[in-house]
Amino acid sequence: MEIHTIGGYNEVGKNMTVVDLGDDAFMFDAGFFMPAIVELQEQEEKMKLSEKKLREIGALPEDNLLDKNLRKKIRAIFLSHAHLDHIGAVPYISYRYNAPVYGTPFTIAVLKQILRDESLSILNKMISVKPNETIKVKGQKREYLVDFINMTHSTPQTAMIALHSPEGVFLYSNDFKIDNTPVLGLKPNYYALRKIADKGVKAIVVDSLYSGDDRKTPSEKIARALVEEVLLTTQNRNSAIFVSTFSSHIARLKSICDFSKKINRKVIFLGRSLKKYVSAAKEVGVCPFYKDIYKIGSYRNQVASLLKKVEKEREKYVVVLTGHQGEPGSVLERLSRQDLPFKFRPGDHVIFSSKTIPVPINMANKERMDKRLKKEGVRIFDNVHVSGHAGREDLRDLISIVNPEHIIPAHGSTEQLTPMIELAREMGYSAGKECHLAQDKQCLKL
Repeated sequence: MEIHTIGGYNEVGKNMTVVDLGDDAFMFDAGFFMPAIVELQEQEEKMKLSEKKLREIGALPEDNLLDKNLRKKIRAIFLSHAHLDHIGAVPYISYRYNAPVYGTPFTIAVLKQILRDESLSILNKMISVKPNETIKVKGQKREYLVDFINMTHSTPQTAMIALHSPEGVFLYSNDFKIDNTPVLGLKPNYYALRKIADKGVKAIVVDSLYSGDDRKTPSEKIARALVEEVLLTTQNRNSAIFVSTFSSHIARLKSICDFSKKINRKVIFLGRSLKKYVSAAKEVGVCPFYKDIYKIGSYRNQVASLLKKVEKEREKYVVVLTGHQGEPGSVLERLSRQDLPFKFRPGDHVIFSSKTIPVPINMANKERMDKRLKKEGVRIFDNVHVSGHAGREDLRDLISIVNPEHIIPAHGSTEQLTPMIELAREMGYSAGKECHLAQDKQCLKL
């Protein structure tokens, strides 16, 4: 078993791993490096993405380094979940592979929305796999069983993907948290994890972004309670209320809609990415609150028209909008620059049901936006949020259940991944022999 760590082993994003089993190879995820995309958006307002441009700015995993023979052997592209740092590169690189793309229904629906929005198409067949379903994938001489094991994260229908091979099971677990009380969707499938452990897990690629945090990541029900607290117990009767969160976080959007109803406010969604993810969720039946959304505005004139309505009757609405990272051109960022027909008044609420992703460009953008909002007397409620990533103690539990032969930390810089090696040592693994601190563009031969 050869494991090619293409992207996501030196940075947060650009995720891609290729497993070579001799006659056959399989790709896991193909994501964007989001800070490069944000930087490009700052420079070019009307941006048309192309593979050439994306490679120039370092936004794509460097799969062009895979040799021709290995590229020919790839039988399937497996997608773990619907975040852009895991699926964003698919429209730009999939033509290089004569292989179908597999993902859960929500993940495939989001990919199709992206293709429609960007007027793109791919030649690869896109195949939906239900959470907890096992599929068969044809190799050159044999069939492989592949389990899409349901796991909790900050977007619906996230899967840990288990590839059964003669060498043992390869388990791809990027990204996840262990949440036994999810607001939406199924609990983690511990039974399936124990079953592959009995069979023998040869190697695990594991989300180790917060392996240095001595915590168990709280359940989404805690974030739901935080949203309830801010919406239901603050003095907001005559104030405008704006909430910004991750567009893909359907469970969080559900909580915002539920508690907006309790304060008798209609919910308006503003922003292209919100429309994209909510439409995909509705399409596959994981958007129980869709009927509670008063209006969705994605185009500039729709956004302007709805904001005029909010300006006149600010006490009647909760506005959910894009821009929690201060991204240039997002609805909240433009509002903060007074570039839209709505003027903040002292006492208006801006709730960030999110965390600033800790990369310099995001932190600088968010800080500038906060300053502008505070200048207008806006009340800011920050970090009304819990993470979608496992803490150190979640990782300890996962490794205990799965009992892999080899551990490969992923989804971060070397500094962020190193604590996972220390945790593995604590659990009896040898660094360099059974736990491997890989870098981008390496090949690990087991």
